[in-house]
Amino acid sequence: MIEALKPYEGYRAAIAGLPSLPAHWALRRTKSLLREIDRRTKTGTQRLLSLRMNAGLVDHHAMGGKHIPSSALVGYKHVLPGELVMNRMRAAIGLFGAASSEGLVSPDYAIFDVRPELKVEYAVALFKTPMMASLFRLESRGLGTGESGFLRLYSDRFGIIGMPLPPPDEQEAIVRFLDHANRRIDQFIRSKKKLIALLNEQKQAIIHRAVTRGLDSNVTFKESGVPWVSEMPAHWQLTPNRAHLRVRKVLVGARHREYQLLSLTKRGVIIRDLSENKGKFSSDMGTSQEVRAGDLVFCLFDVPETPRTVGLSSHNGMITGAYAVMECRDLSIARFLEAFYIAMDDSKLLSPLYSGLRNTIPKDRLLGAKTPIPPAGERERILSFIATETRAIQAGIDRTAAEIALVQEYRARLVADVVTGQLDVRTAAAGLPVVEPEAAPTESEGDETDIEDGEAA
Repeated sequence: MIEALKPYEGYRAAIAGLPSLPAHWALRRTKSLLREIDRRTKTGTQRLLSLRMNAGLVDHHAMGGKHIPSSALVGYKHVLPGELVMNRMRAAIGLFGAASSEGLVSPDYAIFDVRPELKVEYAVALFKTPMMASLFRLESRGLGTGESGFLRLYSDRFGIIGMPLPPPDEQEAIVRFLDHANRRIDQFIRSKKKLIALLNEQKQAIIHRAVTRGLDSNVTFKESGVPWVSEMPAHWQLTPNRAHLRVRKVLVGARHREYQLLSLTKRGVIIRDLSENKGKFSSDMGTSQEVRAGDLVFCLFDVPETPRTVGLSSHNGMITGAYAVMECRDLSIARFLEAFYIAMDDSKLLSPLYSGLRNTIPKDRLLGAKTPIPPAGERERILSFIATETRAIQAGIDRTAAEIALVQEYRARLVADVVTGQLDVRTAAAGLPVVEPEAAPTESEGDETDIEDGEAA
């Protein structure tokens, strides 16, 4: 069905930043189609909603957001079903949503009533496209750069931007077609993510057994005395981490432009791709800290929710000053400590070390914790075994993740072509069945790279 789509018969020139539009489509300023609403709650008792890039406008708490008492929500904006919501600070990456239920949103959001000739679902799909995001970025105002997160798209600047407006029946066809295509694509992505989860479980089991029990099934075991490891090989040494690690914090300051930006991810410590403007950035790169190849990087706050607590860097660069960077004189021990704490992190076994409401592991507590360390020769055999046994599994994970990325790229291109009239979906949409809307995905079902609002609190 998708492969059979063709362009319209005739086109006309649009504005800079937009492709040529079907000849019978209108071109309107957003202010002629959207009217800003600013109604505030006096009680804060309504449901709190948050904007997510993939899931849209969803229940803040159901998606894993921190609890906010109703008293703190007084003065938040009240949104009604059918209204359009924009995150001013992230409009340039397409953070828009349509309200399907009544609720409250951050005071920094903008809420718009939608005129009858514009279907709100069409507007959301259009505003998420790269071409519209570029126009939003040009009209955004504020301090710093788009990466620093301090640019805002104010309503007066948003209002002057031109947008294509198909006839209402074509908007209906576009929304219906994209809903069908997105269902098929989401189903594919969900199945691939389930495969990745199974492969990760297999990989985690291999690593956990190797770093806690070694490779010799006939070895004698003893009680470790460590809460997160019940037994350990009797000949392994139980040593405090401070015997191997030393905290090193060197702020880059004015030299930050000399460093590449690093990030701690489930794939390890990687070089950050700044081209896509994804994720959160420090407003002051000078507060970042130096990382050298061979350093261990720990994220020691919000540990239960953190995708990855530890990574061994193979790069020189800088990373957020909120992380703990530790050097280790013995690279073999550093590699083992990374594998060991990845295993503990994957199973979320480090709760005895947590402190405070944010489940933080104090650096001194981590350095004082004891880790079972095998002798040097055995340690190298374990690390080699892990590398060999997980190589094919990781290749399968990477291959499946690449398939997901390709499908997501295809989706983005398809949506952009459809909402700007580069492909005519009227005939295809007419033959599609009417399907009831799906429930919004839960936190575990969502894309792990999904960008959240970050401002509800």
